[in-house]
Amino acid sequence: MHIYLPIAEMSANVLLFLGMGCAVGFLSGMFGVGGGFLMTPLLIFSGIPSAVAVGTGAAQIVASSVSGAIAQYRRNNVDIKMGLVLLAGGVVGSVIGVKMVRILRLAGQFDLFVALAYVTFLGVIGALMLIESIGAIQAARRGQARALRRSGQHNWIHKLPLKMRFHRSKLYISAIPPMMIGAFVGFLGAIMGAGGGFIMVPALIYLLRVPTNVVVGTSLFQIVFVAAVTTVMQSTENYSVDIVLALLLIVSGVIGAQYGAAAGARLKGEQLRLLLAALVLLVCARIGWDLIVTPPELFSITSFGGPR
Repeated sequence: MHIYLPIAEMSANVLLFLGMGCAVGFLSGMFGVGGGFLMTPLLIFSGIPSAVAVGTGAAQIVASSVSGAIAQYRRNNVDIKMGLVLLAGGVVGSVIGVKMVRILRLAGQFDLFVALAYVTFLGVIGALMLIESIGAIQAARRGQARALRRSGQHNWIHKLPLKMRFHRSKLYISAIPPMMIGAFVGFLGAIMGAGGGFIMVPALIYLLRVPTNVVVGTSLFQIVFVAAVTTVMQSTENYSVDIVLALLLIVSGVIGAQYGAAAGARLKGEQLRLLLAALVLLVCARIGWDLIVTPPELFSITSFGGPR
């Protein structure tokens, strides 16, 4: 069964994109990520233009993140105060990112920039998470608990001003680091069509020492609003959100996220980090391969003119 996608200007298999949305929604609920780091490459691999994949991926992230965030909130895994601070920075970052998308499209360098950004960030973050999670699992098997946060541990973050108490995360730190993390994630999310959870989750765990279970819910909470702002701006500024495609991904993504949240509750923190690291590196390898392999068509003719 095929349907026409007006913004992407192509015919698409309905069952393919329904299955894609369900699978990404499942991973979103399990790992506390918006799923855009996986959805956007999958859409591009399926033939969707990069700009449309980025804009429409942001719309799908909103729905899957809402579903996952509600499920995590019911499990008391959301630090609302931390989420609001992250959100404040994320909105600013996403506005700047959408403007950058327009500039890159006009310059004709958007596709290359997206691919390089994915390979760089997914490769670095995935490798670091893989090394840490394997070490944590090995330590647990030897009976040596490796806490990500030790009692009384302090670093440069604790010396910054504007300190706030985040009760659910059991932290008393400056609001500046989480706000900066939110801004950075919002910027990359707008450019890469991702909710930024693949950066947000490890940043909160390793930099701010937020407990893993709280990170999952708080990350989803923040992603909901940042992705919503990004979607609106991508639609009005760059005209790159395909509503028909978004609806297919949203319907299936909401269903998948509920099952993913239930599955994630059965796994330990280090197991979740290991699985997420493996998934991130797999996507990185696939995009990297496309950058170095010789394309089937060395030359193509297409219209140019940037966003309408």
